[in-house]
Amino acid sequence: MEPVVLETKAPCGFGDRSSSDVVVRLRTSEGRDDWLYCHSQILIEKSKYFADRLSDNWPTCQILDSRSCVEVYCQESDFDFHVSLLRLFYVVIESSGDDLWHGVRNALGILRAAVYLYCPEIVTACVNYLEAVPWEENEEEEILQTIPKMGSQALPVLSRLEPVNQSAVLQVFLSAVRFVTSTPSLDMNGLKSSAQEQLEYMLNEDDDEPLLVADDGVRSEVRECVKRLLERFNNLLEALLCDRKEIDHHGEKMTVLISYLSDLLWASKMATKLEIMRDLVICWVEGSDKVVKVTELVIPTPEVLKVKVRIMEITARVLECIGSGNVILPPLKRLHALKIWLPYARIVKSALESLAASDDEDTTVEIEDELFPTLESAFVSIMLTLPSGDQAEVLTDWLGNKSIKYPDLSEAFEAWCYRSKVAKRRLGVVDGNLCKEQTL
Repeated sequence: MEPVVLETKAPCGFGDRSSSDVVVRLRTSEGRDDWLYCHSQILIEKSKYFADRLSDNWPTCQILDSRSCVEVYCQESDFDFHVSLLRLFYVVIESSGDDLWHGVRNALGILRAAVYLYCPEIVTACVNYLEAVPWEENEEEEILQTIPKMGSQALPVLSRLEPVNQSAVLQVFLSAVRFVTSTPSLDMNGLKSSAQEQLEYMLNEDDDEPLLVADDGVRSEVRECVKRLLERFNNLLEALLCDRKEIDHHGEKMTVLISYLSDLLWASKMATKLEIMRDLVICWVEGSDKVVKVTELVIPTPEVLKVKVRIMEITARVLECIGSGNVILPPLKRLHALKIWLPYARIVKSALESLAASDDEDTTVEIEDELFPTLESAFVSIMLTLPSGDQAEVLTDWLGNKSIKYPDLSEAFEAWCYRSKVAKRRLGVVDGNLCKEQTL
């Protein structure tokens, strides 16, 4: 549909056949052929293309009727934009307001025509408009395909898409990290989640390079922010345990607890990506008893499972770091982590299976597909690093439990049996004293 253009203050009107002294014959390869009645004075003033075609220096200027008819060829898709451009020749642009362009797509089409016909005033006006207004996603893609072909005169349109210097990126990143780890009020959870997503995106390496390459300074700042988050979480746990009152799963305390756990899960992902998990791992292991005790204060409901699953997701990342050796902990702390989280994982998995079997459509708990396999693998890896006596203790509890199916510690059991059986021969100890010390 041909856009409507406001016509103001011009010596003569577009399409006024009675006063026209030149016809612009607008044609397409598809056979469209329109005759538009114009005025040479306007055309020469607004367009270098028409100024050249209507000048005495044009090679065919002496041919009869050549100066009274100028042919312009264009694509069918740009036909209406050329007509709109010719209408704009008769408009006093500066006094016509910003509604002259009737949207981004229309302005972009007129800009293409204006560049083709060398119309500097209208090119400038189009560029100023496109640079200032918001774009839809499809409009942005069209602009990206069109503007770079138009030369330097149109490049200001792309200013919002230009690469940002690393100093500015760093400041945005650090400000966002401080915000999302500052435990903002609950009514800002939506803003916080959005900022967390963008922080992850900034560090992701996909088809494009990461927006920010984290150096030691970035890691140090993120580490400090995570440590402050962990301190506040620990304070919350202690306050809940001191209160010793049951936590209503619909109450404010529960909401705050969930918010902290969500923040810590995000922090664990970020810390893993930046290879700064040590502080979080140590804090989580040392606070494991508190976390479990707090969940025991929550009134048991299917909704509480969501909290426990979130706890398991954080624990999985922590135990992965310990089991892979990325964070080194002494044997007693590794054993403590197993004793706390192995039975807890078993209980949570069993509860989830019971919920699934109940066909309760009103309550659904979303979990990562690899959560419990990841935990099982971490349990086995940590088991294999413990002194053989500690392994025997864990295996005894596991073999005597009714829920022996999860976690499956068969691999650790086999390794323990083999190592224990060949220990004397492998270590070359004749009197067996060393082996006895290892099993104490």
